[in-house]
Amino acid sequence: MSYNILVTGGAGYLGSTMVPDLLQLGHKITVLDSFMYKQSSLNHVCHHPNFSVVKGDIRIESVMAPLIKKADVVIPLAALVGAPMCSQDPVGATTVNHDAIMLMLRLLSKQQMVLMPTTNSAYGTGDQNNFCTEDSPLNPISLYAKEKVGIEKELMQRENAISFRLATVFGMSPRMRIDLLVNDFTYRAVYDRFVVLFESSFKRNYVHVRDVSRVFQHAIADFDKMKGQIYNVGLSDANVSKRELCEHIQKQVPDFVFLDAPVGKDPDQRNYIVSNAKIETTGFKPMYSLDAGIRDLIKGYTMIKNTRYGNV
Repeated sequence: MSYNILVTGGAGYLGSTMVPDLLQLGHKITVLDSFMYKQSSLNHVCHHPNFSVVKGDIRIESVMAPLIKKADVVIPLAALVGAPMCSQDPVGATTVNHDAIMLMLRLLSKQQMVLMPTTNSAYGTGDQNNFCTEDSPLNPISLYAKEKVGIEKELMQRENAISFRLATVFGMSPRMRIDLLVNDFTYRAVYDRFVVLFESSFKRNYVHVRDVSRVFQHAIADFDKMKGQIYNVGLSDANVSKRELCEHIQKQVPDFVFLDAPVGKDPDQRNYIVSNAKIETTGFKPMYSLDAGIRDLIKGYTMIKNTRYGNV
């Protein structure tokens, strides 16, 4: 079945991977994005007759209202993502991550479907076993995690909504983010050959950006069975510590060196093992392993290097 789908932030890291996939399935896609990073990540789909794009701000009702009115499905990806960015601009974080989503929920009808990414960083440090399911208590520490928890609570008042608590995403994307942990460590391995770790025993879960796209496709196809629920989304065999992640990278970059030092602290204090059993019972299984993603990143970094203020 084909839907009219509104994707806010559709030119971002997740959206620029997801939008082409949804177009290929026959959906009509409208992307609303501010293009604050001057990205051209959707150039390759401009030829598609079912693709349209609007440059605008999700916080402005006169922009959002007509777009939402035409949509069967809304996928709100637009956000200031991550604890550091939200700490740097707390006012922007609140207006984008909270107020704009509340506006969206107010504009939606009961019939319209919403599939929203949230975050499993809201678990903070887990229970005594650091094991977390969707029913585990939430312990958001950063502003980013707190805003996501608040919005998820409002979202789940709707019958026609799904929340995906995404693990830390990794992998190559048309709108690349090198700051995500796997992407960052692999970049350092390729170009610096070393990284200094803090809280190296802290575990977290990971998921490939292409599997994030796949889980949204899966939910659209099986919406009636999955609606009204929260799902963790990650690789069940990739609940690994920072040190273990470095060991995975070292297998493919043998001269990569990693050292422990008491030099930093995770703002979300993410240290947990996440269960993805609930999403797997719906028939969804990730396709892209941690090692495969690292391999692809190494290829990608052959083409990408941050040299804006350097001569080499």
